[in-house]
Order: sequence, then C-alpha cells, then structure tokens
Amino acid sequence: MAKKAVASLQKGGGKEFTKVILTTKSAKTGAYTFKESMVHNDKVKEVVAAATK
Repeated sequence: MAKKAVASLQKGGGKEFTKVILTTKSAKTGAYTFKESMVHNDKVKEVVAAATK
C-alpha cells in the first residue's frame, strides 16, 4: 500500500508537498510522540517554526 501512495505523490502536483514529522517529548513519561503532516513546500518553514515555539 505504501508504494501506491508514494507513487501517486510523485505524479502531477504531489511534488509540491513535503512530509513533515515533528517530535515532542512528554514531560510526564519521557516518551517521544510523533506528529506527521503533509505540508506545501512554501509553508514548511512556517510549520517548523510554529512547532518550536
């Protein structure tokens, strides 16, 4: 299934998006959590900057 998703993103307008994975560490348990999102290439820096605040 993953191959189909990746292949479909490479055609047409899919190259305009980037997969952003943000990690956060829980203060209570010390475990890491991951948040994945598909972001337009123009907005990647904004998303990362907002997450680091």
